[in-house]
Amino acid sequence: MTFPFHNFDTAPENSKPFLEESQKAFGRLPGLHKVLAESPQAFEAYQFLHKTFMATDFDADELTVVWQAINVEHECHYCVPAHTGIAKMMKVSDEIIDALRNETPLPSEKLEALRTFTIQMVRTRGNVSQEQMDAFFAAGYGHRAVLDVILGLAQKTMSNYINHVADTPVDEVFHPLKWTRSATPLDV
Repeated sequence: MTFPFHNFDTAPENSKPFLEESQKAFGRLPGLHKVLAESPQAFEAYQFLHKTFMATDFDADELTVVWQAINVEHECHYCVPAHTGIAKMMKVSDEIIDALRNETPLPSEKLEALRTFTIQMVRTRGNVSQEQMDAFFAAGYGHRAVLDVILGLAQKTMSNYINHVADTPVDEVFHPLKWTRSATPLDV
């Protein structure tokens, strides 16, 4: 089933303000946002989750680790390249970006612990063990970070699943960053 990809002419009236925000922020309409426009409520929820996750205590590297760990685990053909471009705009190092995309070791134990915990949250559907929680805490994270990972997971689950069902084409600007999983999934 083909999903509609909206623009300003075809979007429901209540989605147009969100499209205007996207146009202003990106200078274009991202494919995900064109799909989200079909449901003003889903679009608003996604935008809220994104803004709220960006306001956590996570720095740019940590935000990227959470986003990309989820994107890669869900094998999102759209979000991995999009968040690669976003990470570059956020001045995240190529070493971190490449390690996330290729499922190779990250440059710090703390970032690796964040990726591991995030993947564990995805795979266990939130039923992480006390041992997994303790390892996350031992890496320097606290209870707030646990909740913030879950917030990031809510945001990325929305976008990853939407891109799967809509088969959202990768935006032209991100074509050089296209991705397919070539590694065996990380053993966490």
